[in-house]
Amino acid sequence: MTQKYLAQIYVTLRPSVLDPAGTAVQSGLQHMGYDNVESVRIGKYVEVTLTAAAESEAREQLDRICDQLLANPVIENYRFDLTEILVPVETAT
Repeated sequence: MTQKYLAQIYVTLRPSVLDPAGTAVQSGLQHMGYDNVESVRIGKYVEVTLTAAAESEAREQLDRICDQLLANPVIENYRFDLTEILVPVETAT
């Protein structure tokens, strides 16, 4: 029996990698008067719905998906939250 899962994936640049987009946003915020913003880092958010026989299988598959497609492991880190989607059971009438 397979379960359905929702993965919420967050991809961010490694701390040692410069973030020109984040720097541009921070500069824009300062020009708008938000002088209290100390730093901005830009990342990606991805939602994936998948089915797997077990949560451990879903996590392994998501690690491969992130490593191979969604994140560049040389310059980016990723993490994900995995939630089981409960599918309502239809009752016979």
